Amino acid sequence: MPEDRDDEERVRPRPFWSGVIAFGLVSLPVSLFPANRSRRVSLKMVDDSGTPLSRRYFCEHEQKALSADDIVRGYKAGEHHYVVVEDKELEDLAPEKSQEIDLKRFVPLDDIDPIWFERAYFLVPDEGATKAYRLLAKSMEDERRAGIATFVMRGKEYLVAIMAERGILRAETLPFHDEVRTPEDVGLPALKKAAKEQVARMQKAMKALAAKELDRDELNDRHTRLVLETVQKKIKAGKDVVKAPEEEAAEAEEDNVIDLMQVLKERLQGGTPAEPKPAKREESRGRREEKSRRHPVGASAKPLEDSTKEELYELAKELHIPGRSGMSKRQLVDAIRERR
Repeated sequence: MPEDRDDEERVRPRPFWSGVIAFGLVSLPVSLFPANRSRRVSLKMVDDSGTPLSRRYFCEHEQKALSADDIVRGYKAGEHHYVVVEDKELEDLAPEKSQEIDLKRFVPLDDIDPIWFERAYFLVPDEGATKAYRLLAKSMEDERRAGIATFVMRGKEYLVAIMAERGILRAETLPFHDEVRTPEDVGLPALKKAAKEQVARMQKAMKALAAKELDRDELNDRHTRLVLETVQKKIKAGKDVVKAPEEEAAEAEEDNVIDLMQVLKERLQGGTPAEPKPAKREESRGRREEKSRRHPVGASAKPLEDSTKEELYELAKELHIPGRSGMSKRQLVDAIRERR
């Protein structure tokens, strides 16, 4: 049954990526943490008896379901042709692995349009790097400058803007220049000069709804709240509640409810973060031993490249690697190696 998120135990967050911000003679070790998380309701696909369903690729030509090992990538080249690109070829083309955020330029902060921002991250200083972190953050904030940098994660190069606000550095991933549409691309009409009377009416309407500051409580997800209320009503009424077979029941992942601001506060004050509290939902010894037999992590484990994509996914799940569901086999291998 669904748990009340407010009652869940708060645990120490894990960094998404760790490395150094490098420019000139400066080398500042930092960890990257996502600044936001999805809180939307996740509805699983099940049959009418509650058994979780899985998605599979199906070949219409041969009329059969395919395993991960049967699937290759192809680039469409013409109406009926695809160029097959092997994992090894993609691996050879991948950017060189690096633990550096290569800061290339400092640009005026006001020159970066928010339309370029994709996803926000906090940059947290590692132990012993607090002074350099404070100095960089204050200098960027005073000069109203943003750093444009690149870094490599899981075989892909990302472009980021590093900004400082109230002594804290954050990074915003940016799209590449050809990935952002212009007003001309979407066909916006040519601007015409607005009549003074219309402008005055518009300003009056805006003034009636003006607020001194943004109320965070207004940024609530109404749809998620209504879905949860519907679920709770059904649970209380015992309606539409089905129990999946034990052997088929999907394993629930622990919800990593984090207090990132507390981590930042501890690091900037020179404190050592406390150890994570154990998760509330513990596996049984038998289940852990079974998983260990299936996916050994020690020296006796078979090479990752020889594992199937399903085996790699299960191992990534055990290691709590975020974003694993959207990774290719090669990306899963790289992510597992980095986490180990």
